[in-house]
Amino acid sequence: MSNPIVSQIIKDSGIAFGTSGARGLVTDFKPEVCAAFTLAFIQVMQQSFTFTRLALAIDNRPSSPEIATACIAAAQLAGVEVDYYGVIPTPALAVTSMADNLPAIMVTGSHIPFDRNGLKFYRPDGEISKADELAILSADATLPALTMKGLPSVSVRAAEAYNARYLDLYDADLLSGKRIGIYEHSSAGRDLYASLFEQLGATVVSLGRSDSFVPIDTEAVGLADIEMAQAWQKEHQLDALFSTDGDGDRPLLSDETGTYLRGDILCLLAAKSLHIDALAVPVSCNSAIEACGAFKQVDRTQIGSPYVIAAFDGLQQSSARVAGFEANGGFLLGSDIDVNGVKLSALPTRDAVLPVLAVLAMAEKGAISDLVKQLPEIYTASDRIQNFPREKSLAIIERGLAEQKALLASLGLSEFDVVNVDTTDGLRMTLNNGEVVHLRPSGNAPELRCYAEASSSVRAIQLVKNTLCVISEA
Repeated sequence: MSNPIVSQIIKDSGIAFGTSGARGLVTDFKPEVCAAFTLAFIQVMQQSFTFTRLALAIDNRPSSPEIATACIAAAQLAGVEVDYYGVIPTPALAVTSMADNLPAIMVTGSHIPFDRNGLKFYRPDGEISKADELAILSADATLPALTMKGLPSVSVRAAEAYNARYLDLYDADLLSGKRIGIYEHSSAGRDLYASLFEQLGATVVSLGRSDSFVPIDTEAVGLADIEMAQAWQKEHQLDALFSTDGDGDRPLLSDETGTYLRGDILCLLAAKSLHIDALAVPVSCNSAIEACGAFKQVDRTQIGSPYVIAAFDGLQQSSARVAGFEANGGFLLGSDIDVNGVKLSALPTRDAVLPVLAVLAMAEKGAISDLVKQLPEIYTASDRIQNFPREKSLAIIERGLAEQKALLASLGLSEFDVVNVDTTDGLRMTLNNGEVVHLRPSGNAPELRCYAEASSSVRAIQLVKNTLCVISEA
């Protein structure tokens, strides 16, 4: 009997590429499926690059070690050895694999629940493109019999290189006098962050470490996490609270009141601190990015890091300092830049640490909230309905495109008219009072997301809450 074709194994698996990597149920990540993705990825990379090694790391999900074992076994079948870095943040893997000019695989489901997982792939020069994804899905490699040998020993090179990347940029007293809380939960970077902040002068308070996986979504922070941040701030008199999602590429940062900054506001401030000239950001990000007047050019893209990265080439034609970010707070550095007289190499993948340090440096001895107050008063909110079939989301959007007034009426917004419709990603409606309602099915999980913009935080939250409540009850 001939060996199966990897593209057919992938097609039959139920696992699909979303906005950032291949995601699916843990039960669908069978060893042969993980092996098929790995062999397809290696085949596609070998068409453009020469390599004999591959880098791999994992997050803290209970299913990640087994998935990594299958990926490593498949790589070895292809004659490719694996540099295994254990549990580290996704950007830490990217920093080292790009420096080594190697492809890489990160086993992570990011923020989605622990019954799901994923694979994120890196070329030697950064994240794979949508074209690479299509090539992986159509790869004609075959899968021989798989022998699982367990995980190799862990190398600490990537973790050390990631911390060194930022310790080299700033003086050792950058955070002197600051009390920084670190909400560790199950973040892949939880064993790195305390040392990093302490070496920059902060007094660190480690909080909330969890033995079970915690699916923190930085774009839809739960009420319990918000209340916990405020309680910790009062108890420990924190100047800031730092955390990330599961794989450490999306940040959460609170100000001195325990109030979390929205991800796009955090990154907007970071881009100003780093003197970025041109930005690529998804259509869901706050309009304050343009309104603040700090950037020569802002390109709006579909949601997902591959789309942001794809816009960098165009921006680099006219700008030397290029970056991008997403509403979830992930910051992507699109070009080499100088920071405090030190070269910071481009890192075209989401990173949680750079934007936080850039904002803390910008605040100096002052308060983070004062930086936010200097921005235009445009407020955003977002949330999601979980376990909402994609087909239902698409049907709502199609109905809204055909009958906008009827959709507004069903959402309790009949007194307004739609003055602009943006279908870059989902259905984004600008109303005649300047408010925005944006509906979009998630690319990573069966969820319907709603984003809103208004002139007050309370109103933006109300728009999101009312919209999702109506849809849930329909």
